[in-house]
Amino acid sequence: MANTGLLQGRTALITGAARGIGKAIALRFAAEGANIAFTDLATNEETQAEIEALGVKAKSYASNAADFAETERVVAQVKEDFGSIDILVNNAGITKDGLMLRMSEAQWDAVIGVNLKSAFNFIHACVPIMMRQRKGSIINMASVVGVHGNAGQANYAASKAGMIALAKSIAQEMGPKGIRANAIAPGFIETAMTEALPEAVRQDWMKKIPLRRGGRPEDVADVALFLASDLSSYVSGQVLQIDGGMNM
Repeated sequence: MANTGLLQGRTALITGAARGIGKAIALRFAAEGANIAFTDLATNEETQAEIEALGVKAKSYASNAADFAETERVVAQVKEDFGSIDILVNNAGITKDGLMLRMSEAQWDAVIGVNLKSAFNFIHACVPIMMRQRKGSIINMASVVGVHGNAGQANYAASKAGMIALAKSIAQEMGPKGIRANAIAPGFIETAMTEALPEAVRQDWMKKIPLRRGGRPEDVADVALFLASDLSSYVSGQVLQIDGGMNM
């Protein structure tokens, strides 16, 4: 997709963006003119340099997204450093898979905390800023398993279903203030995590996908760009599945 300056002069805050899908979104937004604030458990100067090379301002922040007080501090610092927060992408996420009978409380709490509570934390901190601006786009990174469920991923599926319901609720609450909220539900995306799967498992996935291929992080980034930009100015409270037709 050509650079058309769709996000020129806006600031995007993206969680969990040092690598993978989050990094692809950061680079895509930057290519369209957005300044990028991004978080991960540790700062990442390499990713920051890649984003800055696209001619925008970028800054990496170390943040435990599941920590409410820490999130408040980070968002306040982003606002001070960049002046505005126009786009929030809640992308931070982990997996700790296991069948319910073997799943520990710690596995459940960790996934819900990082995947779902982090989104609450960042929305809670960013919404007052967006309200004063009378505009904003919030994008929650969900998953197709949050729509359809998946054996062995009860914690992950529950967290991602929560991300969808959270986006829909915020869309209803904040719409009158000019703030939109949507969710993206990726399917099988080619990342370091999926590359580690046994080849037999990967092939089984491919058979279920009408397009017969896995998605790329850039495929997700392009949809995120649509939701972040004015191209989707009348789109709110929606969940867009990016899965090659796997779950129609």
